[in-house]
Amino acid sequence: MSNPSFDPLLIAVAAPLAVAALIALGMPKRVVMKLAYLGFATPAAMALWAWWNFADAAKEAHGYTFVSRYSTGLDGYGIALKLGLNGISLPLFVLAGVVGLAAGLYALQSNASHMKTYLLLLLVMQAGLMGTFASVDVFYFYFFHELALIPTFIMVGVWGGRDRAYAAMAMTVYLTLGAMLSLLGLIAIYSKSGASSFDLMAIKDTLASQPFSQAAQKHIFGLLLFGFGILVSLWPFHSWAPLGYGAAPSSAAMLHAGVLKKFGLYGLIQIALPVLPLGALHWSHPLAVTAAVGNVLVIGLVTMAQRDLKQMVGYSSVMHMGYAFLGIATGSILGIGGVVMLMVAHGLSVALLFLLSTSVHRRTQTFEMDRMGGLAHYAPGLAALFLAATFAGMGLPGFANFWGELPIFVALWGYSHWLTVVTLTGTVISAVYGLRAAARVFFGPKSPGFSGVVASHPPVDIGWGERLPALILAAALLFIGVWPRSLSTAINGALTNPPGSTVAAR
Repeated sequence: MSNPSFDPLLIAVAAPLAVAALIALGMPKRVVMKLAYLGFATPAAMALWAWWNFADAAKEAHGYTFVSRYSTGLDGYGIALKLGLNGISLPLFVLAGVVGLAAGLYALQSNASHMKTYLLLLLVMQAGLMGTFASVDVFYFYFFHELALIPTFIMVGVWGGRDRAYAAMAMTVYLTLGAMLSLLGLIAIYSKSGASSFDLMAIKDTLASQPFSQAAQKHIFGLLLFGFGILVSLWPFHSWAPLGYGAAPSSAAMLHAGVLKKFGLYGLIQIALPVLPLGALHWSHPLAVTAAVGNVLVIGLVTMAQRDLKQMVGYSSVMHMGYAFLGIATGSILGIGGVVMLMVAHGLSVALLFLLSTSVHRRTQTFEMDRMGGLAHYAPGLAALFLAATFAGMGLPGFANFWGELPIFVALWGYSHWLTVVTLTGTVISAVYGLRAAARVFFGPKSPGFSGVVASHPPVDIGWGERLPALILAAALLFIGVWPRSLSTAINGALTNPPGSTVAAR
């Protein structure tokens, strides 16, 4: 395997790390601000380039393309930096690039304290995200996730809002536990497979001829389900998520809720399901299904009760993870393909909502929706973008979320009629809390508290510092919503008779 002279995946990982290193070396702030644009834009450009050229690129084994391998001195342990994209990782790689660009642009105009350190951590987080979804080696898949996760704790604890210390501690405890359980599961796959390396292709090839026993699959998949489930905020292991997102600075919340939280779902689809199909069958019903319904109904009702705008967005993010787990539980190509599409759509829409929620706070001086009202009169552009993000989160046709939820519901109908009917109530819940939030914030009479804010500091509509990153996310939601085949073709190709996989779709 040769390393190409132009490796978009390596560039996407290395560029933000290089800029972060220059910041750490003490570059002047005026230089840092310019370099940061390059650090956030380069991964997005490489991701879009890979997306555009994916269909024409020559596929190697297991449907991967843009494959390269770099020695890191750990070859004796079966570990090497192997990068590549298949139809499942490509959409998440693109998501990381687009959301990272939006979060970076938003951070650059935020005037956060200790801006150089803030940008350094955000760039490290961005590099970790790109590496996570580009890694074919299971060790580096996990390593890059941890690289992106550590800055999250620091950013919440230092730059967070209300209850940031408690939120950072809760996130640390829960996510460390989830990461350790998932690490044990990944190590078990490698050690018991007998593969010569952590290379996922090699592991799948080995297990294609010598699959795990049913007992081993049950135990290992259980570790991964609970480990990844905690990282994805599967009910009832969800409480860290809305608390952490409510306290996190907006750019960190955009990257974590929008991208990093997809690590667990991606790991289940890319690794666990293909090599542990019997374990997936064992755990999917009733445990995983019950927990997923808890996400949709229990957390959905909790979301409806929220009066804090940012907390509402955080809880809604947790709620929609239930749809994803139900899609995985169906075990069908249609359902799992819908999950991959939903991960991308949800990542874009929730990142947009966190961005816009902070923009609302800047104009109202509060996240309490009962203390707002009538903001659309002063910020019509902000109102239009918020409504678009709300409609997307509701799964309205024309937005990417629709093409994620619809296949899941169709696959779920073939799995269980009654479960589909119960789950569909989540769409009603989403409409209720989303439209009610838009009405309270932007329409109707001004609350007495907001009237006082207007009298002293009349709010203005969003400028290009906020508008540009919001438009990037909104445009991506509409583009995929209008042309879903731009992603679904690659996804379907990876899920239909995947080379070397032991999964049997139901």
